[in-house]
Amino acid sequence: MIRDILLKQKGELEAKRKENYIRRETEIKGLNSDIIKAVTGPRRAGKSFFIIHSLKEKYGYANFDDEELARAKNYDEIIATIDDIYSNPKTIFFDEIQNLDRWELFVNRLQRQGRDILLTGSNSNLLSGELATHLTGRHFETQIYPLSFKEYVEDTKNKTTADIKKEFEKYLRDGGYPEPHVKNLEISEYIKTLFEATLYKDVIKRHRIRKTSEIEAIAEFIVTNAATQMSYNQIAKSLGVKSVETVKKYYNILEETMIFFSLKKFSYKLKEQETESRKVYCIDNGIIKAKAFSTSQNIGKLYENLVAAELKRKEQQTGIKAFYWKNQQHEEVDFVLKKENKIAELIQVCYSLENSKTQEREIRALLKAGKELKCKNLTILNAELEKTENKEWFGIKGKIKFTPLWKWLLEN
Repeated sequence: MIRDILLKQKGELEAKRKENYIRRETEIKGLNSDIIKAVTGPRRAGKSFFIIHSLKEKYGYANFDDEELARAKNYDEIIATIDDIYSNPKTIFFDEIQNLDRWELFVNRLQRQGRDILLTGSNSNLLSGELATHLTGRHFETQIYPLSFKEYVEDTKNKTTADIKKEFEKYLRDGGYPEPHVKNLEISEYIKTLFEATLYKDVIKRHRIRKTSEIEAIAEFIVTNAATQMSYNQIAKSLGVKSVETVKKYYNILEETMIFFSLKKFSYKLKEQETESRKVYCIDNGIIKAKAFSTSQNIGKLYENLVAAELKRKEQQTGIKAFYWKNQQHEEVDFVLKKENKIAELIQVCYSLENSKTQEREIRALLKAGKELKCKNLTILNAELEKTENKEWFGIKGKIKFTPLWKWLLEN
């Protein structure tokens, strides 16, 4: 049985090599070392293709998203079969390793035996959050998310500004999952199927959740209210869930899938960061289009979610962590970017600045936050306006850069 599965997967691997591939901005960390390499990210973000097109030498392959293979008890038989059909490769690529029981013991043993191991995983709790615990010695982690706008557009040199803007409008709503983009698939149906598979395989089945309706409702609620500040208590009250602890538990499980993430309110007091409500986002706008329970989309929220996803995508590369800022007057700045112990930039996101009151509100909050956090790097991302201007609010002065979002995504 194991041989049949791995032979079939070898054929699928050969087919994948021939498919169109969009080059990613990042590279596998530690690729030429013998240290374990893990590529993490949500399902269908393109992790496998990323590794396949990064490896030059021969390698063995096993995909544990196959339930029969994931249930295998004799791990030595898996390796013996890989050695047979791939001619004793030193490098082995294990796809969706989190599905294999006690995978870390298996992987560590192979690494000690001199194998060069690459892994992918779609579960942050098993791979991203606990890699250091599971994998003895050093390891490298590379995160892969759905396509950035720069990756989505690919070659900007041979495209007009009008062409790029047109692609941005599509990307804003459809998101950047690679497969439907490359194969021209119907995106909403693709993401609905993917979302349901993620809920079932990575959440309900793995955690043996009985009350599936509650966690499904929480997932739908988060998607519908993406780019919104929310607390566990608010979610429980809105959905009629009796236990706030149940909401907290289910939300944390949903974050493990890496399709949801949250930003804390910025504070110099760590306790306040932990106790304040968080702003919750989706890793890709296509999820919002496909799953949000709404008859109309708030384009301002799509703009903000897109910025949040881009900052999340760059977090590992840049070391910059994002927060939101809010004062006692409920004035808010969407993103506070912190690198090490310094506030690097404050960003407001506003689709349209044509309304003078809207523009005044955004500028006022930005100037106040800039003064409080001692940050002079102030930016407003919007649809069209591009300029740098000195602004003032009752003696609080600052230079603000206005930048179209599509341009920021390409230059960021």
